[in-house]
Amino acid sequence: MPYVISDACVSCGACAAACPVSAISEGDGKYVIDPNVCIDCGTCAATCPVGAPEQA
Repeated sequence: MPYVISDACVSCGACAAACPVSAISEGDGKYVIDPNVCIDCGTCAATCPVGAPEQA
């Protein structure tokens, strides 16, 4: 199941830089994950300083 980014996101960009498939982009007020590209690896969750990415 792909990851999603919660409202806890502080828009630091750490998750986007760490994503191996470039599934994360800057959205309106927070980063967003494209569920069609996400490979469910968990790298974003491990990188995020506030724990915003979570499994949907």
